Amino acid sequence: MIRELHTDTAPQPFSNYSQAVEVPPGHRLVAVSGQVGVDPQGHLAENEAGQHEQTWRNVLAILQTAGLGPDDIVAATGYITGPEGVPTFRSVRDQMLGGAKPASTLLIVSGLADPDWKVEITVLAAAPAA
Repeated sequence: MIRELHTDTAPQPFSNYSQAVEVPPGHRLVAVSGQVGVDPQGHLAENEAGQHEQTWRNVLAILQTAGLGPDDIVAATGYITGPEGVPTFRSVRDQMLGGAKPASTLLIVSGLADPDWKVEITVLAAAPAA
């Protein structure tokens, strides 16, 4: 089972994520490439919150094809294009992960591959080997 690590000798998380997550021996790893707020038909969500939601739906759909879910996410890295997106990133992440608390990194970047994209998320997930 994936284990959350915690210490009082380092700063506490600034929102709902883990300081660190340990993957025990015998687990397989799944790395999900960066996902954006475009649905399977190629439509970009109309607003920033919608892009965040669609991005997480894409991540979770890919994990589901490997038989994994939110509780199997070890680490998430988010890229957003402005500091005003931080509350949205945190809120949607918490909603979509349903209580799972992977290690998490959030970066504010000057832009993504398409100037209309507001968020990109990549995750690493782990589950016991079959």
